[in-house]
Amino acid sequence: MSVHAQPGDKVVLAYSGGLDTSIILKWLTNKGFEVICYCANVGQQGEDYEKVRAKALSLGAKKVYIEDLREDFVQHYIFEAVKANAIYESRYLLGTSLARPVIAKKQVEIAKAEHAKYVAHGATGKGNDQVRFELCAQALDAQLKTIAPWRDAEFIETFKGRADLIQYAKEQEIPIDATPKAPYSVDENLYHTSYEAGMLEDPMTAPMVEMFKMTVDPKDAPDVPEQISIRFEKGIPVGVTNLTAKTPELKGALELFLELNKLAGKHGVGRIDIVENRFVGIKSRGCYETPGGTILRHAHLDLEGLCMDREVMKVRDGLSAKFAEFCYNGFWFAPEMDFVRHAVDYSQQNVTGYVNLELYKGNVTVIGRYSDEALYSADLASMDQEGGGDNFDYNPADAQGFIRINATRLKAWRCRPQPKK
Repeated sequence: MSVHAQPGDKVVLAYSGGLDTSIILKWLTNKGFEVICYCANVGQQGEDYEKVRAKALSLGAKKVYIEDLREDFVQHYIFEAVKANAIYESRYLLGTSLARPVIAKKQVEIAKAEHAKYVAHGATGKGNDQVRFELCAQALDAQLKTIAPWRDAEFIETFKGRADLIQYAKEQEIPIDATPKAPYSVDENLYHTSYEAGMLEDPMTAPMVEMFKMTVDPKDAPDVPEQISIRFEKGIPVGVTNLTAKTPELKGALELFLELNKLAGKHGVGRIDIVENRFVGIKSRGCYETPGGTILRHAHLDLEGLCMDREVMKVRDGLSAKFAEFCYNGFWFAPEMDFVRHAVDYSQQNVTGYVNLELYKGNVTVIGRYSDEALYSADLASMDQEGGGDNFDYNPADAQGFIRINATRLKAWRCRPQPKK
């Protein structure tokens, strides 16, 4: 069933300036909607936002919002994921998934400010993004309605492929990019760049060398390693120092993250090529670059080893997987995600200190760590010192009883009655 506008109906369209959303903009205005375009800056490279604004207005948008969400994205989404050690299916650092709630939240805020009844997006009917955008919007405003053209029967009937989109653009005098279409799709933000579809749908096809935007090929990275130090407070990165270059510490969230991206990209850190399970039930092949995020994951995990209680870590590891699942599937603003984030916050209360790392040809190596709040004790761990130092009464002889108690279960299993043959 196709959507139809009533007099005065407003819709806030997540607009990129590309072919698809430009077609959707014109399609919505032709249906009688008052379209308010919204373009989110989450760190896309080389974007001309004033050009995007002018294009939207020329196609009939009543108003255009250009929102710089980079600082918010880093502080309240990327760093929250770092703090939780969030990784989907043990490999994917959630670069696209994390960007969707920050974009959706601002879209809902604009809709409220403009008294718009609808929001709209250009996500396809086979991907995760349609789910993420709409679940986030409905969690934030239960009355808001979503227009998803790529699930609209009339829209799909009209636009069966890229050729139909281009023909419509010509008929409606919509400017289109004259550059050749890449043989894959690209989605980028300051956390990562993803490459999917097209030639990459064949899982045996290797990505082209020139495809990657954020990182150099590790083989072409500098032959000399570079050392850096990352400082954390309660699990959040708060400072980055280049030990090799002897530069002052960078402290701003966006500033330090961009520096990590630059350093990691220079050394070819952060590339993966995987097949993942989409929430909608489809397997998808994707190539991802997450340079700064890869460094932060190594550093944060290492500092936790120094500072976090063993049993808390076990529980938190389970919550990390749930955090990643909720984020990937679009439940960022769900109560279960709030619960997990509060628990993660508790786990990070003494994850404060710094980690030194070395970057070299695609590799990140931890070379040192320190914390005033460490649970690690050199005296207790020492093989050259009896006991545990001043604060611990540790007697190696106690291990005999510890081993005996733990062996009881194993001996019972070994000595169990055997079934008769």
